[in-house]
Amino acid sequence: MRDLLLAFTFCLAAGAACAQESAPCPKQLPADVQCWNGRDVNGAYYWIAKPRDWNGVLVVHSHGGPRTAKVKQESEVEDLDRFAIIVKRGFAMAASSYREGGYLGIATAAEDSENLRKLYVEKFGKPRRTIAHGQSWGGGVTAYLVERYGSQPGSYDGAMLTSGLVAGNADAYGYRADLRAVYEYYCHNHPRADEPRYPVWMGLPADSQMKTADLVARVDECTGVRTPKDKRTGAQKKNLANILNVIHIQEKSLVGNMSWSTFLFRDIVRRLDGKNPFTNEKVRYAGSDDDEALNKGVARFSADPEAARQFASDGKLTGKLPVPVLTMHAIDDPTVFVEQDAHYRSVVDAAGSGDRLVQSWTHESEHSYLSSPEYAAQLEALMDWIEKGEKPTVGKLMALCEKFSKDYDGGCHYAPDFHPRPLETREYPR
Repeated sequence: MRDLLLAFTFCLAAGAACAQESAPCPKQLPADVQCWNGRDVNGAYYWIAKPRDWNGVLVVHSHGGPRTAKVKQESEVEDLDRFAIIVKRGFAMAASSYREGGYLGIATAAEDSENLRKLYVEKFGKPRRTIAHGQSWGGGVTAYLVERYGSQPGSYDGAMLTSGLVAGNADAYGYRADLRAVYEYYCHNHPRADEPRYPVWMGLPADSQMKTADLVARVDECTGVRTPKDKRTGAQKKNLANILNVIHIQEKSLVGNMSWSTFLFRDIVRRLDGKNPFTNEKVRYAGSDDDEALNKGVARFSADPEAARQFASDGKLTGKLPVPVLTMHAIDDPTVFVEQDAHYRSVVDAAGSGDRLVQSWTHESEHSYLSSPEYAAQLEALMDWIEKGEKPTVGKLMALCEKFSKDYDGGCHYAPDFHPRPLETREYPR
């Protein structure tokens, strides 16, 4: 172990990539695919998968999260498995763990993905084309990535955002701060009355030993969300209904959102030197069985101006697109509101890049992965846009999806007439 640590330290000091080695591919990839893994100079682990019948196009994948776990070599195996359709369609795929877990920042994550693109070029030579793909929080990373690096010659030719968190920090995280405040109003167990007090915007104190299982137990204790519906008490049903109605989230996403607003918030605040980037000072909550009592009794907090500025400016999008961008989002996404797409559209249009953005939506209620034929359709449509100048339409996406549904499971669920409402209709304005 000591020798490995010394080797890695030397690698960092030398300013070169750490050893890149051939590795067994994740199980969902085809048998003829070759894989490599390694670690870059900043400590980010990465995987590269390249099919034998390669089409000459590299897809640089930016994962979602942010993941709070410590990064390790296996961190990206899950994403290579999940998005195996990319490699099955003949694309090479490169995915970075980013240099550390937690909220390292959109700009830093984008830098890690860009570094991996450069490593690929060093190892294999320049691809014929390069596409950036971002999933969930990685959608925001990729949106920033193409704005920051896409105008550099030989970098990116296009981007695909799926289930993307593209509204920016200031607008994407406010509802989770609202959730913590509203949850505590009804539940009084995070923190409990006999525990040291701390403001809910903090997520958790830095020295807290709470684990995910402990949090889940508290949420279930109050709402019965992990208890069969016929076993929930009247109080649990009432608490759950009020929280979901006020925050506009689905039951199946309550625990996940509480986890992010607990453990991720702790990391965000830590990186802001303990200062609060969130506010609910002027928010008027609605949808409960007694809005007057809720708004009178809910905890209120104001953001530290500098912390709010730093948080909002990290990865802030200008909307200026140097390359074509194609998006896909489930209408009933339980984790990232589809209304974020409306916000992204408004930013891109205001920057005069509206002709380089095509958005699509599906009648699905998933977040982490949609239908395989749909991903295949998105990839082919994006390549036709890049190489032939054929800007996609929803009709074309639907036709391509039907073609690919003969080879891949999942079906086609495009919603040609859907357009998301403004984000302000789903989240409370600050």
